Amino acid sequence: MGAANGNDRLHGLDAVRGYALMLGIVYHATMSFLPGPQIWVVRDTHQSLFLSGLFFVSHMFRMTTFFLIAGFFGHIVVEKRGVKAFVKDRAKRIALPLVVGWPILFAAIVGATIYGAYVSSGHMPTAAEHAAAVAHGPRPSPLAFPLTHLWFLYLLLWLYAATLGLRALVLRLDTHGRFRAKADAILATIVESRFAPAALALPGALAMAFTGFGLEWFGIQTPDSSLLPNIPALVAYFTAFGFGWLLHRQSGLMNIWARRWPFHLVLAIALTADCLRMVGAIPHVAPSPIGPQRLLYSAVYSLATWNWTLAVIGLALKHLSNESPVRRYIADSSYWLYLIHLPIVMVLQAMVAKLNLPAEVKILIVLGVALPLMFASYQLMVRRTFIGAILNGRRAVPKTKKGSVKSAPRLAQPEPAE
Repeated sequence: MGAANGNDRLHGLDAVRGYALMLGIVYHATMSFLPGPQIWVVRDTHQSLFLSGLFFVSHMFRMTTFFLIAGFFGHIVVEKRGVKAFVKDRAKRIALPLVVGWPILFAAIVGATIYGAYVSSGHMPTAAEHAAAVAHGPRPSPLAFPLTHLWFLYLLLWLYAATLGLRALVLRLDTHGRFRAKADAILATIVESRFAPAALALPGALAMAFTGFGLEWFGIQTPDSSLLPNIPALVAYFTAFGFGWLLHRQSGLMNIWARRWPFHLVLAIALTADCLRMVGAIPHVAPSPIGPQRLLYSAVYSLATWNWTLAVIGLALKHLSNESPVRRYIADSSYWLYLIHLPIVMVLQAMVAKLNLPAEVKILIVLGVALPLMFASYQLMVRRTFIGAILNGRRAVPKTKKGSVKSAPRLAQPEPAE
């Protein structure tokens, strides 16, 4: 299958990458419409159990899928271009957007937060109100820092550093390749087994059950408020990243997922329904104590996560492996859209908050305004500019009739960027 050929552009994985990022935008757009306690700066007058379910399910698998693909394509770049070129490329495409983009986006998010508070209360928030909110909020994490939705870039840098360090150690000690051959055999056995999701879910399930905050409804807590990632996120996402990295050594194994995606999808739906049976469809923020119930939920949740991930990737490899200009454009633009979306979505959520319309209609208004604006900004400001060259690499365009070659931005081997 062409989709699993490491030498060609993997259109199926490209589609997963683009749609996962778009799902991240939808995920944040649902947050003002969630029933239960207020967990978002904007609180809409209308809530929706359907959007609560969409939030719950999308959070289950989108980041695990993202980090698996990130590891897979990270290994491609190291093998093709070497470690030094890889480090230089990631410094430009991951570290630079984080360092340069964070202060700009953080300022925009603060502004959107103030506007959302103004819409909710009818007046600008005072210093006393801010102090009260801080006092009644959760205790700051160690090395607290508001990474916002750019936390995935920060965590990627951790994962790159750890993986390159482990790679160097293995190459130094495993001079004859016996350890690597054994690792490849074990990975092939796992992927070929129908119990693959259980093996892949085990590290994350144990980390969820015995460490972290125990906020069961929210699954893996996003490490967005500290420079020290929480243990469940670090374990779960490093498992996905490392698995993707090793998988590239035997990329043909992904054809198994292309055949089995209906099996994994049915299991994912059933396991997700069981999770919702245990915790309910309405968000709650009360932590659960370590014990048998938390262990059971963590196991079911992690199994659902990996069945969703394998189902989504397998479905894409089976049915989206052909080249599509539309999917290619979405994949190329998705990194930029995700970087800039949060303050835009927050402002639009505040603008529709008091409209007397169903929540499902309001979210369509939010996305119907936000997405065209963001796609337009990509087309006009990014696609063929230095920003696009930073985010997506460089590309050469086809020769002209006279045989000359024009220079233009090029998307390098697909790189996920949640």
